[in-house]
Amino acid sequence: MPNQKRRKDVRNIAIIAHVDHGKTTLVDALLKYTGAYDFKDGEVAIMDSNPIEKERGITILSKNASLQYKGVQFNIVDTPGHADFGSEVERILKMVDGVLLLVDAFEGPMPQTKFVLKKSLELHLKPILVINKLDRPHARPDEVADMTFDLFCELNASDEQLDFPIVYASGKDGYATLDLDEPRESIKPLLETILHRVLPPIANPDLPFQMLITMLDHDFYVGRIAIGRVFHGSVRVGDSVALVKRDGTITKSKATKIMKYRGLSRVEVNEAVAGDIISISGIEDVEVGETLACADEPKGLPAIKIDEPTISMNFSHNTSPLAGKDGGRFLTSRHIRERLEHEAMINVGIKVEDIAGTERLKVSGRGELHLAILIETMRREGYEIEVSKPQVILKKMGGQTLEPVEEVVIEVENEYQGVVMQVLGTRKAQMRDLKTTSSGAIRMEFIIASRALIGFRSEFLMMTRGNGVMYQNFLEYQTFKGVLPSRQKGVLISHGDGAAVAYALYNLQARGEIFVKPGDKLYEGMIIGVNNKGADLVVNALRGKKLTNMRASGSDDAIALIPPRQMTIEFALEFIEDDELVEITSKNVRLRKLHLKEGDRRRISRRAQS
Repeated sequence: MPNQKRRKDVRNIAIIAHVDHGKTTLVDALLKYTGAYDFKDGEVAIMDSNPIEKERGITILSKNASLQYKGVQFNIVDTPGHADFGSEVERILKMVDGVLLLVDAFEGPMPQTKFVLKKSLELHLKPILVINKLDRPHARPDEVADMTFDLFCELNASDEQLDFPIVYASGKDGYATLDLDEPRESIKPLLETILHRVLPPIANPDLPFQMLITMLDHDFYVGRIAIGRVFHGSVRVGDSVALVKRDGTITKSKATKIMKYRGLSRVEVNEAVAGDIISISGIEDVEVGETLACADEPKGLPAIKIDEPTISMNFSHNTSPLAGKDGGRFLTSRHIRERLEHEAMINVGIKVEDIAGTERLKVSGRGELHLAILIETMRREGYEIEVSKPQVILKKMGGQTLEPVEEVVIEVENEYQGVVMQVLGTRKAQMRDLKTTSSGAIRMEFIIASRALIGFRSEFLMMTRGNGVMYQNFLEYQTFKGVLPSRQKGVLISHGDGAAVAYALYNLQARGEIFVKPGDKLYEGMIIGVNNKGADLVVNALRGKKLTNMRASGSDDAIALIPPRQMTIEFALEFIEDDELVEITSKNVRLRKLHLKEGDRRRISRRAQS
């Protein structure tokens, strides 16, 4: 509307893209050019402050930064690119007035590109297309621009949204250009495009105060910190504010601290006005999607829809004979409950429930990676836990059982196409598209049940010898697909407690892949390898070679052991079956049977058969 007031000195913008298309590196380039952050020699990806983010090269949690350019404050939010963290993206888009859509100059639009663009178009945001990674060999920016335009059309973008500017950039080399034939000197053309093409925020400081909560943080000194955008009015430290909850109930609190972003740091301020993105503390029991409003006229803003979890797992304290022997600091169920409840408080994608009659907790999340990241974080903090096999969350609707379904995009060399299609066919996947890319690879799109993908990624890497690329994205709930094939191989189970012996492991190698090495501590019921014949087998990995005073040709040759698999949380979660658990400590990831004693397992098996 023409009479709406706008703040000309602010631009609120989010960076959205598929995983690994260079969002964080581009933010680095913007901060470096404007002097908003003092980079040290060789320092990169400063927005990925979490150690796990640095190791994996992905963004897990949204982060805020701000910079000054020509007297205008740019508030920038870096969003995750992986589908499991999609709920973060949706909430962030409510805070901003424009988006930078990053697309890799070689790969082009990918599944998550489609997901994040669809969300931004639905909110009537006008994207700026940034074709990033021009420095890549075989970059094809013009072709990628055409592919992205087709994607806009496919998603029913309006005429205004289709009139998007295109910026060609390399976040790694720190330059941007509006014309591929022009010199590539600095990132300035991108800043100019943001300045002129992103609308200033609508901001009327005369209206009653309203702020939408889109993220939460926690501080042990000040408690819960609400993060969001001030839509109307203003708020000062010490003001009485009303929290308007989703059900319409209202509670009164006081704003004890207000912080804005300067570079990557939060700085305390006395006042925030409409258009600002701020952090505010002093409001207890605040949840994402709720509204902070003027205490005299409390009115709620439209609540944010948060995607429901699709995968659940059972968590409990470590009950194995080796519990507490790896240096873990938090070993009790009380410690684990407190940590998970704290996670659910600040991470809206996580849901924690009690399992009646047990000390276990049911933890639900948006996908395997989402929960694996939580487990890895807890492990590094010193927690020892046991987790069960991931299970999809089913829904009952209209007398039917529904299950989550995902779209999967796979890119492989021509020689692997047949085996991938065969394996996915047994998992009841439906092919939606098949084409050859400009680089000669085969790109296939499938629709497949989420539970059929559990355990597929590691199998996929093996069948393509590590050369395949796979992306997945939650699509919708569909009718239950029926029984799916489970793991075809059995496991080798340790018969007793002690240290693994090289001679025993050497004799077990013929049966299948081994997970342990000589000297590793074993206990009864621990899984030490794969039995290729399909049935579980109890074995003795503690037996040494009998010594005699006789020498014979060949009997004293050195034992050649195949190096064991490096056990990761992701592989372990994909590998185990319903009667198995993953034991996670600060130093080890072990697999074990739910019931350690062989007699207990036999009795339960007989009871199940009868």
